Amino acid sequence: MRSHSIFLGSVVFCLLSIAASTTKANAQTIYPFDVVYDTEVTLTPIPSTDVSKAFVSGFNSDAPYSLSNFSSINNYSRIDPNTGNLVFVQDATKFGLEGLPIGRDEFFGSGDDKLFGRSSATAAFDFINRKLVGSGSITITGGAGRFSGATGIFNFSEIESLDQDPTSPLKGQAFLSGSFQTPQQIPEPRTATTLFGICVIGISSILRRRYL
Repeated sequence: MRSHSIFLGSVVFCLLSIAASTTKANAQTIYPFDVVYDTEVTLTPIPSTDVSKAFVSGFNSDAPYSLSNFSSINNYSRIDPNTGNLVFVQDATKFGLEGLPIGRDEFFGSGDDKLFGRSSATAAFDFINRKLVGSGSITITGGAGRFSGATGIFNFSEIESLDQDPTSPLKGQAFLSGSFQTPQQIPEPRTATTLFGICVIGISSILRRRYL
């Protein structure tokens, strides 16, 4: 009876050890992300449509994690007739246009670390204060370098003055706040395999003693 208890205890201990190791392997590193980028927005009308193509770039030399640059390409915008607001999407089929590339966002610097994402936004014309005020979100869908496999969400607001040369990019600021996470790069799966091997050897030893 005592041998049976020892056997069961050994099995339970091994399973718990392997489970704990697997939990550690699935842990994530969380990175807060709060930054203000100086931005430029270029709107280019798409002929024979009420849609414009938008390109957004941003820069802040002191951005977290050295992600000093931001770009958002292949955005599509048009005025919502019900609200008078500009609506920005990255899939032109939402505006009934086919065959146009899907947009994407990228945060990057001088190194290999990058974040990739998809965004959507709206912007309202504040004619009293002569401003274009926008807001939206960026869903992080991946990354490169130490941010490989990143996921997360950034909320943002953006302000551009309307008192600018209409033939030049609109200059303003984007305020981003949120966080992203990456899988921890730790050798836990290998540890789990080692633990499993040790458990098999230990249990085999117990069984041999029990039946000899």
